[in-house]
Amino acid sequence: MKQSYLTILCTVPTFSAAQTIANELVSRELAACCNIIPGITSIYRWQGKVETDDELLVIIKSTEENYKAIENSIKELHPYEVPEIIALTIEKGLGAYLEWINQSTKANHGQD
Repeated sequence: MKQSYLTILCTVPTFSAAQTIANELVSRELAACCNIIPGITSIYRWQGKVETDDELLVIIKSTEENYKAIENSIKELHPYEVPEIIALTIEKGLGAYLEWINQSTKANHGQD
């Protein structure tokens, strides 16, 4: 069966939260790479009010096979009651890069 790859987006309130999530996902071999992008301004509706906050965006590269474990890890580590966790399928990519994702995650090791 052909491997499916994902880019997962997760906003966080602090660099410390972003770094904790990124380090844990890579250490647990759930993600091959996480990018932390500062300087995001989020405008959203929460509990009936429009809110504006400065946030950071964590971009996570992994496999579909690891999605549920990534979601559970983020929920465990994230300070928000309802964290943003959005997965986008990678339709195309450099073959060597996609293979690196595979080699860098549990997908390659046959672990749950």
